[in-house]
Amino acid sequence: MIHLWRYESPLGLITMAGEGDALVGLWLERQKHFASTLGPDAAEGWLPVFGETSRWLDIYFSGAEPGFMPRLDLRGTPFRQVVWKDLLAIPYGETVSYGELARRVGTSPRAIGGAVGHNPVSIIVPCHRVIGADACLTGYAGGLELKARLLLLEKGRG
Repeated sequence: MIHLWRYESPLGLITMAGEGDALVGLWLERQKHFASTLGPDAAEGWLPVFGETSRWLDIYFSGAEPGFMPRLDLRGTPFRQVVWKDLLAIPYGETVSYGELARRVGTSPRAIGGAVGHNPVSIIVPCHRVIGADACLTGYAGGLELKARLLLLEKGRG
C-alpha cells in the first residue's frame, strides 16, 4: 500500500508517497502531473522513508547539498527510467540542456522533455536542472518561478 505524508517547505506544501522502505513520489502542490502515479488506495500514513526524505529536504532547503539519497523506487516506462537515472547524475548546482540529455540517451529533446516532465520525484530527482539549449528556463512541472528558485538555491543565492 502506498502511504502519503506532507512536508512544509519554503516553496509550499510537498506531498511524499512511499511504499515499503522506498519513496515512490514527491510533488509540490499544484504541480502538473501531481500524484499521477498513485492509485485510489493511497492513504495518509507514516513510513521511515518519510523521515529520511524530510531530513534530505531540510538540508537541501538550507542551501546545502544533502550528500545522501533516500531509497527511491521510480516507477515508469523503461525509457523514462533511463532519463530519470541521467537526471540523478546531474551534479548539484549544475545544469544540462534537453539537447545534451537527448544526445546522451540517443533520442530527441522532445522525448526527453516528456520523460523529464513526468518525473515522479521532484527536487530529489533534479528535473529542475534541465534547461533549454540557449540556457533559458523552460519546461518545469512546478512552474518556471519555482525552477528558478531551486536553481538559485543551489547556486547559494536562494
